[in-house]
Amino acid sequence: MKALGIILAGGNSSRMQNLSEKRAISAMSVACSYRCIDFVLSNMTNSNIQTVAVLSQYNARSLNEHLNSSKWWNFGRKQGGLFLFTPTVTSDNSWWYRGTADAMWQNIDFLKKRHEPYVVIASGDCVSKMDFNEILEYHIAKQSDITVVCAKLPEWEDPKRFGLVKLDMEGRIMEFDEKPMVADSDIVSTGVYVIRRRTLIELLEQSNEEGRYNFVTDVLIRQKGLKKIYGYMLDGYWSNIASVESYYRTNMDFLKKDIRDYFFHQEPQIYSKAYDLPPAKYNAGSKVSNSLIASGCIINSTVEDSVLFKKVFVGNNSVIKNSIIMNGAYIGDNVYIENCIVESSETLLSGSKYVGEGQIRIVSEKKKRYEAHQANGEG
Repeated sequence: MKALGIILAGGNSSRMQNLSEKRAISAMSVACSYRCIDFVLSNMTNSNIQTVAVLSQYNARSLNEHLNSSKWWNFGRKQGGLFLFTPTVTSDNSWWYRGTADAMWQNIDFLKKRHEPYVVIASGDCVSKMDFNEILEYHIAKQSDITVVCAKLPEWEDPKRFGLVKLDMEGRIMEFDEKPMVADSDIVSTGVYVIRRRTLIELLEQSNEEGRYNFVTDVLIRQKGLKKIYGYMLDGYWSNIASVESYYRTNMDFLKKDIRDYFFHQEPQIYSKAYDLPPAKYNAGSKVSNSLIASGCIINSTVEDSVLFKKVFVGNNSVIKNSIIMNGAYIGDNVYIENCIVESSETLLSGSKYVGEGQIRIVSEKKKRYEAHQANGEG
């Protein structure tokens, strides 16, 4: 493909509450055995993008551990490959990334040394399938300067989290309202953009000279009247996980057969790093219905409409309903959990009860079985 990829994976969100205290949002586990960044990386490699740069910053350790080998997404190659860029102190610069545009500008030498004519910029905190070849063809056919991938805003989502756009009959973006207090459109920017590499370099240099650091507000919106900016409507599932409610709903969506089939049984595939773990074990007394159970789990009780990530232990006579149990959690005997997200490596003592009433409850009591850091990417 005539494009290189840039994945913006450095952000944090207060809407994630303490779920992002120990990991980047793009490193959040999704659908039992995947990380959120797996979806955009798979989209890149499936679109034959051979060079991808991941720009990380906040709590990057778990993300970097997950990406320590590029072979899982077919980026282990002599030409191109997967590049991880974090803020670097130099004689000329000691800033952290001050925004999405600044993150790209601080790595502008990477852009200048490449030869691909186009750049696909994507967010690392979204779950979707996209064929970037089709988006690039649309971009070229429209003679667009910047193409923004758009989607219908899910009915349950908060529009104040997103940039909302209005398109004319030809698909050109006429209005772009970033995180509005009052929504007057149901079309949302997915955080995926296609732009010529030379144009991106020029816009980033101009933005930096003016002390502007955010790609959407300081580059995209300011150029709306000067550049031809088109919207490409995405047909298919799309979700942004950067809030507790959205993260929970996205994982619950994978309990639906049509969503699982779309992502995991229909081409192209979604790839992830493989861990050397035994299959889940269901002992006598276990009763599991409509749930996803990852490798390494040991189940002794009732699990209903829930997602259990790697190496979760569930004791005797416990009940888990409508919940997400993250990596390495230990659930004791006679524990009741409903409408909750249990943090990784947590220990829930026998006889305890956790219920989210009216909203999703995050269980993070810092009761760990082991003081030592858990390896195997359990962040």
